[in-house]
This record gives sequence, C-alpha cells and structure tokens, in this order.
Amino acid sequence: MKKMGAGEFKAKCLAVLDSVAKEHETVYITKRGKLVAALVPPPETNDDLVASLRGSVVFEDDIVSPVDEKWEVGE
Repeated sequence: MKKMGAGEFKAKCLAVLDSVAKEHETVYITKRGKLVAALVPPPETNDDLVASLRGSVVFEDDIVSPVDEKWEVGE
C-alpha cells in the first residue's frame, strides 16, 4: 500500500498514474494526514468495465416531444 500527500501527488501526478497502471498497486492520497482519495488500477481488460455497465442504460424512444397528458400544479 502506497500513501502520498496531495502536494506530492500534484507534483508527480503523471508519474504516479503510470506507476499505478504498470504495477497494479493502489495509491492512497492524503491531505494533512487524512485519507481523501484512492487511485486504483483499471480492470485487466475493458471487457470487465463494459460488462459491469451492461443493463444499466435504458433506451426511451422520444424524450423531448410534448406529452398528451394535462398536468395540474398545486400550490
């Protein structure tokens, strides 16, 4: 487990990103000693990412045309 301060992460951001991708090791980022973020490596393949989204999108035919129903607004 690697930890680094936000200031150090800011200065070395691109190198840290490359390291996480290459070594597949999570880096925890802290501010004043408190954990604020975790930089985690991506899944081994994009298939895992796509599979995790499967079924999460709903297609609707027309969402911008007016509806035929009258709405009442209460006060």
